[in-house]
Amino acid sequence: MSVQQKKTTIPLSALPSVDQIETELSRRYCQRSFREFAKQAWHVIEPSTSLKWNWAMDAICDHLQAVHEGHIKRLLMNVPPGTSKSTLTGVLYPAWVWTQDPSKRFLGTAHKAELAHRDNLKCRRIIQSEWYQKRWKVELTGDANRTTKFENTKTGFRESMAFTGMTGSRGDCVILDDPISAGNSNSEAELYKAEIEFTETLPTRVNNDESAIIVVMQRLNERDTSGLILSRDLGYEHLMLPMRFEPERKCYTSIGFEDPRTEDGELLFPERFPESQVANLEKTMGSFGAAGQLQQRPIPRGGGLFQRSWFNPIREVPQGTRFFRGWDLAASTSATSAYTAGVKLGLTPEGRIVIAHAIRDRMTAGKVIATIRATAMADTEKTKLSIPQDPGQAGKAQKEGFAQQLREFNVHFSPESGDKVTRAEPFAAQAEAGLVDIVIGEWTDAYLDEISTFPNGSYLDQVDATSRAYHLLLRETARPKATIGFGPKLLVG
Repeated sequence: MSVQQKKTTIPLSALPSVDQIETELSRRYCQRSFREFAKQAWHVIEPSTSLKWNWAMDAICDHLQAVHEGHIKRLLMNVPPGTSKSTLTGVLYPAWVWTQDPSKRFLGTAHKAELAHRDNLKCRRIIQSEWYQKRWKVELTGDANRTTKFENTKTGFRESMAFTGMTGSRGDCVILDDPISAGNSNSEAELYKAEIEFTETLPTRVNNDESAIIVVMQRLNERDTSGLILSRDLGYEHLMLPMRFEPERKCYTSIGFEDPRTEDGELLFPERFPESQVANLEKTMGSFGAAGQLQQRPIPRGGGLFQRSWFNPIREVPQGTRFFRGWDLAASTSATSAYTAGVKLGLTPEGRIVIAHAIRDRMTAGKVIATIRATAMADTEKTKLSIPQDPGQAGKAQKEGFAQQLREFNVHFSPESGDKVTRAEPFAAQAEAGLVDIVIGEWTDAYLDEISTFPNGSYLDQVDATSRAYHLLLRETARPKATIGFGPKLLVG
């Protein structure tokens, strides 16, 4: 005898609606892929702006997801402004992580507290939005829901603070977004402050060895935080995306990413930044600004204020050349300290400038004067010397001591005036005009390496010495009321 099975009917009211099905699919897709989450959540923080997406944003998302999945613990991303780096990293990423693990704790920091707080607010806006809460019930606590910090009921939090004021909390992930501003990128004090904060304070803000640090920034100086990470080989995965593709700098990373561009100069994000706009940015920023902020290398591709190709190599100095040697002084033997440098310039009978010799070394204060004296004795062509004088009583005493040791030589003392770039510009004008020769010697490559990366190179001593020698040359040879140093030809007496 057959057994009839009783049919079970489900009332239509118990079936999920189309909206519920779509929401659940959306929740699953977003939770699985940070790319998908970022695209779907975009309207919450940018309701009036249509999303323009390309492979560069995919790359940022994929590397951030790799951090969450434990494949990367230290991530450095150098990308141009306008590519949504802050929105993806500081706003959307923490909100996405909480869809899977709301106990995670985030610290967000930037060179200005206002910028860090801005991203904190945007992240909170996403989490409290109807779109987010419909998919993930992450509840924020009322007693810790502020501009600078908000916390959820699973003890996860996101806190914001200025980079140079990181104290108090520790996190599972520290997000450092633009640790130094463009306006402060050439300040020795600000660069040093950022270095100390990054090396001594930031590492203490993570919970344990499994915690992550994410640095996202545009390059501004060879010695900025990115430069520190790269020069010291601190173990960061490096995602580097220049605005214009440079084949010799093509980026590859450990998660299998490679820059998909193939043509030299190919744009990063033409949907947002077409050729006309990029060209205008390059013109407005100048070679230095474009090199760092757009190309992610704080030294222009063809050089800095100076280019190597401007200096004509020669074997020997022409007869009748007049010589001037400028000095830039330091008094330390530390492996990272500045050098004492002396550069000898010549003015030929034809009016060309010759870089005849350069010397640099790290030495004690006592050895500095001995080196200047020994070099002056070797400069048998009656070379005139220029030595910087520090302001104040200490500088006056130093000048008197130097004058006594160098009494048989023609020495000029003067304080420095203006910044290093301003002092170097007149000589740079002569070099760019093709009026500068350089004698080939064992010192030549080191000199050209330094001058071609100025002012963003690690060392500036030989350039400062050159500027001083050139200004002495002008002082000693210029015709009265002549316009000197900025035209295609040097006017001399």
